[in-house]
Amino acid sequence: MSDTAPLTIGLPSKGRLKEQAEAWLADCGFALRIDGGERGYRARLSNLPDVQVQLISAGDIAAALDAGEVHLGVTGEDLLRERGEGLDSRVLLLRALGFGRADLVVAAPQSWIDVETMADVEEVAAAHVARTGRRLRVATKYLVQTRAFFARAGIADYRIVESSGATEGAPAAGAAELIVDITTTGATLRANGLKVLADGLILKSQAQLAASLAAGWTADQLGSVRRLMGAVEARARAQRLSLLTWPADQDARAEAATEPFLARGATRRASGLLAEGRDLLDVAAALAQARVGPVSVTHPEFAFEPDSPAVDALAGRLTL
Repeated sequence: MSDTAPLTIGLPSKGRLKEQAEAWLADCGFALRIDGGERGYRARLSNLPDVQVQLISAGDIAAALDAGEVHLGVTGEDLLRERGEGLDSRVLLLRALGFGRADLVVAAPQSWIDVETMADVEEVAAAHVARTGRRLRVATKYLVQTRAFFARAGIADYRIVESSGATEGAPAAGAAELIVDITTTGATLRANGLKVLADGLILKSQAQLAASLAAGWTADQLGSVRRLMGAVEARARAQRLSLLTWPADQDARAEAATEPFLARGATRRASGLLAEGRDLLDVAAALAQARVGPVSVTHPEFAFEPDSPAVDALAGRLTL
């Protein structure tokens, strides 16, 4: 691969996930610039000149990461885990992004009042086979994770009905007895007469920034990842920090008053202290007790560190 080949990033092309991913990147200093107008499928990111963005579906991003067709991608962990066994040898999760949250769950009809756990499902499945000669049907789009979860629960008397539409409607339509699907609030399941089993949580999913270990990589491409992640991590770090500043002639009293907070992660600044937001009021109270003031508080936009454990982990997995 040419050393000048750009780093390729797959981003969602539509929907709420696209909006959230675009807003997250912009907040970190990387505005999305779509080539060919709003209907274009290629884009670039400001402040990352050697990066090319492909706008494709979240499912296609998971597949492209798995196959090594893109270097990085933003997609749901549920879609990545559906790629099958050995995913961790092909894809490295760099950062959970805090949006696109959804739970992958097993749900049963609310009318099944005696079915609350997977152990109950096992009993119902065995009884269903004995009574009808047919296995319990489970409707889902998540075949890989359903099979793995049911195997861990020791359930064998079932068969999967692959869902191509609204999975939650399958029991009411008589197409299946159970479903495995994603939910954010559970409202849609309840509206369709379904309940989540007490131990039926398969995965707490959210959007992930992931790297393909199957892609061809160059040192320059890894350098672009380091630039991207440096800003992403600095932005996230800054959002939990507060900078307290006091008059320089009160440094001695202020430093003595704030000494205990250094062990809690605070760091010294010129006539000031960079502290975790959770400690802000405690630091302010300690300074007030020491008769230090006035104390001003600002919030940094970025807080850069020289190292990125996530990028170091990626570098350690790649052979360049």
